[in-house]
Parts: sequence; structure tokens; C-alpha cells
Amino acid sequence: MTTPADHLRSFAHIDLLRSERTGMPEIIYAASKTTDQVIAIATHILAAHGRVLISRANPDTLARCLEVFAAQTIVRSTDDRMLSIARVPVDPALPRGIVGIVAAGTSDLPVADEAAAVCHELGCQVERVTDVGVAGLHRLFAPLTRLVELPVDVIIVAAGMDGALPAVVTGLVDIPVIGLPTSVGYGYGAAGHAALGTMLQSCAPGIAVVNIDNGVGAGAMAARIARKAAQARIKGTHQ
Repeated sequence: MTTPADHLRSFAHIDLLRSERTGMPEIIYAASKTTDQVIAIATHILAAHGRVLISRANPDTLARCLEVFAAQTIVRSTDDRMLSIARVPVDPALPRGIVGIVAAGTSDLPVADEAAAVCHELGCQVERVTDVGVAGLHRLFAPLTRLVELPVDVIIVAAGMDGALPAVVTGLVDIPVIGLPTSVGYGYGAAGHAALGTMLQSCAPGIAVVNIDNGVGAGAMAARIARKAAQARIKGTHQ
């Protein structure tokens, strides 16, 4: 008789030790998986760790997840790009670094939300700023000042169109900045190529750039930086 475990092993070998080894949980990329595969993998991770993140679920998979995991705590991000399912809270013992997330426009929120979900899952405090793009640059200064004064440990800047905002922010602060290009815009810019090219060619030194629409990657990188900063603060107070 085929068991659920046998069925799972026929298409997935889940890395349940990844979070212990690297500090990063295994996140389910659902876009190219069947609904049944996503449900099986999520069930296994949830049983082992009590929490699971699902990225880019299609409408059918989303509906099944909401049904199957209805008894758990579910958080849905903008456009349902990221689904957080939990039966236990985020570990309070995790170093609580602070991540600032700046979205150039409202259209960049789905990708920015992906990054925020990863940061939250890793115990980080997230401070959000939205719709402060270069078309009206005066909108940036007050919220950016607030992030600097907190201070945040790292800033993710999500931007589409010409993708200029991350370079602007990098030129104004002494905080690590991660450029997150989004596929927002017209024509060539709609695929995010223009934003990616601008961020890679930034004349403001010190900016790091992830791939187009890679909110997961930006969140993971930011959380690593923020957690190390938090650990350093904790160590400093005990010396």
C-alpha cells in the first residue's frame, strides 16, 4: 500500500533541516507545481515546523489551501503572491532585526509584500513605506528620515518603471540597500528589464540588486543582514 510519505517522496525531498543549517526556511514555489503537490509539501512542512510559506499559488491552489488549512492561522499578501500558514507563532527567540521596505508605487506592493512575509517569518520587525517614487520625490524624505532614525538595519526598495528609487535612497543613507526591480511599467519596462538595468548600473555605490520580482530573495537577504545586526546588538549589551 502506498502511504502519504511514499507519495510525497515520488516528487519532493523536503529539506527540513534548512532553517537550522542556514537560518532560512524552505519556501514552497507553487507556480509550477500541481495543487496536490503543494498541499502535500505544505502539510509535511507544517507538521514538522508549525509554519510554512507558499509563494505564487494559482487561484485553484489558493482555494484548496484555504480549505485544507482552514483551522490554521492564514495570512494572505497583496494579490495572494505569498501565503503564510501557521499553527504556531513566529519563534520569539529569533533575533529581532528591523527591515525597512520602501515601495516606489502602489503597483509594487505585491512584490514588496513577498519580501515582507519572508522578513516576518524570520522574526524581523518590518517598517513599510509606500508610494514615494521619483515622480514625486518630495514624498520620500519624511518617511525615509523615520526609517533612518529608528534605525532600520537594512532597506529594501521595490521599484518598477525606470527603477531609479533604490539608487536615490542609496545616495542618501548609510544603511545597506537592496534594490528589488518589479515588472511594472509600459512596453519594455513592463517586464522589469528597465528597472533591473537601472539598478545594476546605479552610480550610488553599495546597492545590492536581486532579480526581477524576486521578493523572496530580497526578503531573505534583508533578514540575514537584519538578524546579524540584531545579534551584534545583543552581544554588545552583554559585554
